[in-house]
Amino acid sequence: MTGVQWRKSTRSGSNGGNCVEVADNLPGTVLVRDTKDRDGGTLTFRPEAWAGFVDLAKAIGPVG
Repeated sequence: MTGVQWRKSTRSGSNGGNCVEVADNLPGTVLVRDTKDRDGGTLTFRPEAWAGFVDLAKAIGPVG
């Protein structure tokens, strides 16, 4: 995809642990991938679905 701008999750640590990258600069699409396996596949979400996931994750808080 042309023009994809990936950013690392603000909740990801700097030690290379469990990290995800999100690209939300494309119209009507949010892409998510594993930072450690960038060629391993990409999940695709509608912006409304991604916003709902983020809101729920914030409400639940950290796990562990």
